[in-house]
Amino acid sequence: MCKPVPSPLTPLSRAAPLAIGNIVLPNRVMLAPMSGVTDAPFRRQAQALGAGMVISEMTASEALVDGDPETVLRAQGPGVGINVVQLAGCEARWMAEGARMAEAGGADIIDINMGCPSRRVTTGYSGSALMRDLDHALSLIDATVGAVSVPVTLKMRLGWDERSRNAPELARRAEQAGVQLITVHGRTRCQFYSGKADWAAVRAVKQAVSVPLVVNGDVRDEADAQTALALSGADGVMVGRGAEGRPWFPGALARFLATGRRELEPSLARQGELVATLYQDVLAHYGRDVGVRHARKHLGWALEVAARTAQAPLDVLKHARAQVLTATEPAAVLRRLADAYDAFSLRLAA
Repeated sequence: MCKPVPSPLTPLSRAAPLAIGNIVLPNRVMLAPMSGVTDAPFRRQAQALGAGMVISEMTASEALVDGDPETVLRAQGPGVGINVVQLAGCEARWMAEGARMAEAGGADIIDINMGCPSRRVTTGYSGSALMRDLDHALSLIDATVGAVSVPVTLKMRLGWDERSRNAPELARRAEQAGVQLITVHGRTRCQFYSGKADWAAVRAVKQAVSVPLVVNGDVRDEADAQTALALSGADGVMVGRGAEGRPWFPGALARFLATGRRELEPSLARQGELVATLYQDVLAHYGRDVGVRHARKHLGWALEVAARTAQAPLDVLKHARAQVLTATEPAAVLRRLADAYDAFSLRLAA
């Protein structure tokens, strides 16, 4: 008998904890791996604020084995909670050796990337390009699972294009190969990020496997998460771009799904504290010169969120961005950040 589909308007709580092999997650909301975004400082902050699991930026397996400094830094754990390293590649030997190195470096879980739509990645026959040849994709999964003792998970899309939505078959074969959790972004590769994620299409993948399944794509608020879970039947939800500038959102969403109580955005003072802490952590992680440049995207997103919280007009946001993002001295950046958040707070109080 078919189980009833929960209403998107009703908070959906999964009673049993979600486990990946022998690892039990604190909740069912995850931070998606995003290149240039989910480095160790950002993952550490999101995890401290309640995300159930955070995943590293996509890490090229061959470059990791070769000891490329930037790649090694990508695989560095956040320092708290569960450490998940996502690997990408197109050759079994590099995936296996990269997985061994990640495990030796402290990874609790290895995630395989078969979902990245970037042309730079797919032209190298990695990421979502692997969904065009499932036999080859399975050779990489077999090699990775066989190389490590920690759980292996898999992230994919619905397929390469509308004519080849083969995610259910890949998921079924991946489970047989030993993968212990599967995440599906509800778009094909050829869609990139256009249109709307097809959460209902993820249900066919859920029905093909018995391991936990996570739905991903376009989850920006509580209603999105409820609808995505209801339509897909997934066991958990993954937040990507909805967490940019909002490292607290995965944790707040997890608490909403558990209790049905929606939280307000943090106060502007608290938002300012969080982005200042993140900025300093980014500089410590990369070094000052690289860190100043890398942090700008985080600062820009944070200011956009603050402006929305304060209901500030576009010209006020543009002024704050111009002041903060053109500063190069860390002390000046922090001073201008504080000034910007003070201005947003005054506008909200007016």
